Amino acid sequence: MRLMMIWFGLAFLVAACAVNEMPEAPEGRALFVENCAQCHQGDAKGGKKWPPALGRAPPDLTGLYARGFDRASVLSTIDGFTRAPLEGHEMPEFGLFLGGETVPIEVDGVLTPVPRKLAALLIYLESVHVE
Repeated sequence: MRLMMIWFGLAFLVAACAVNEMPEAPEGRALFVENCAQCHQGDAKGGKKWPPALGRAPPDLTGLYARGFDRASVLSTIDGFTRAPLEGHEMPEFGLFLGGETVPIEVDGVLTPVPRKLAALLIYLESVHVE
């Protein structure tokens, strides 16, 4: 009986750890395709096909870090804390949609709890970064 309790306890710990694994780029890519590609295109290179009547096209996200953006800026923009003006239009606020389970992400040298979906998008954007 005691051995069975230990086994169930270990199984519970393993299951709990599996839920809190860090997201990887494919998870972020799926979220990106579903929520961001309509403006930033499927390759994250921006609004090449953006109708001129809507103003400036959304930016190429493959060069975020080359332009001086850091993790905190990217997270804040996606979340909606920092508004990104697009000549009369703003990037949608995704904060409520991206809530839920958190994972620790290093931001400015500090491990910070970030909603998993938001962290997945960040990791995906870092994976498509080009110099």
